[in-house]
Amino acid sequence: MIKLNKYKDFGKANHGWLNTSFHFSFANYYNPNKTNFGSIRVLNDDYIKGYSGFDPHPHRDMEIITYIVDGELTHKDSMGNERTLSSGGVQYMSAGTKVVHSEYNNAKEELHLYQIWIFPNQKGLTPNYGDMMFDPDERDNKFLHIVSNQNKNGKIYINQEADIFVGEFDEGKEIEISLDGHDYIYLVLIDGEIKTGDMLVEKQDSLESSENLKIKTLKKSHLLVLKVNEY
Repeated sequence: MIKLNKYKDFGKANHGWLNTSFHFSFANYYNPNKTNFGSIRVLNDDYIKGYSGFDPHPHRDMEIITYIVDGELTHKDSMGNERTLSSGGVQYMSAGTKVVHSEYNNAKEELHLYQIWIFPNQKGLTPNYGDMMFDPDERDNKFLHIVSNQNKNGKIYINQEADIFVGEFDEGKEIEISLDGHDYIYLVLIDGEIKTGDMLVEKQDSLESSENLKIKTLKKSHLLVLKVNEY
């Protein structure tokens, strides 16, 4: 099974300071056929205007990963962490028993990020936070393994059997993405244009797959790939 999801069909919300698209049901957007994909509960494509952001708010029992495409994100939380990350940065928070945090764009330029929520493998975990910055060379024409559980080789560990990769590939590259023992692949085309079989995948579209994927880049393309199991 390979399914193409078009960006125009995602849930949408524009609050002025925040323009966002929901891959799955979130906030006031509810689609009974889009409540999760395996252990992925939320995947939001957020554009945040300068000098604005999310005021302090709580989370519980969720693994939260943020991938910054452009701009700067400043995070503060109830664990005492305060960090600013820029393009290519990855932030991780295990909400566990409860975390309160804020997320702001304190710069003039617009901030573009992907926020991913993954169900944890157990509830009531001790809250945890981490972040990393990566050199663009680490994802140049190859996948950078940014997230995994502790038994694999991801740069950041989460409490779930899930793997997340990012990569930027030149035009004309043929790429095979294998399940690697997982049940599903969820691919987000952050930028560019690719094809798989007779499916044309355009900027900000996504693919769902229960089989290995073979893709070809038709333009320079920025990919976000999640490998997850049934939940």
